Amino acid sequence: QVQLAESGGGLVQTGGSLRLSCAASGRTFSSYAMGWFRQALGKERESVAAISRLGRSTYYTDSVKGRFTISRDNAKNTVSLQMHSLKPEDTAVYYCAAAPRTMATKESDFAYWGQGTQVTVSS
Repeated sequence: QVQLAESGGGLVQTGGSLRLSCAASGRTFSSYAMGWFRQALGKERESVAAISRLGRSTYYTDSVKGRFTISRDNAKNTVSLQMHSLKPEDTAVYYCAAAPRTMATKESDFAYWGQGTQVTVSS
């Protein structure tokens, strides 16, 4: 069982930056691949980024490549999403998720989810 809690969301202007963090409970954090998803109002939830359980592999959806960076600290049970050059279309609720496997990118692979944090990018 893993419990996840996101933080770091907020309101930012176009071109700005935000750093999202996700704190995980439990002693087996390094057993899980971690991912960030987002859901904009009226749209389906989509995968944004993912990182393998030891941090050796990462995945980014095309729309965030070069702007977002996912990282993890297994000693602190945290995963982060650094977001730069934010655009209004990045506005969404961002969710942290954990998958009990080495690497995962599909929503169906993730078993544990946080409550989400709102990111709003103003134009």
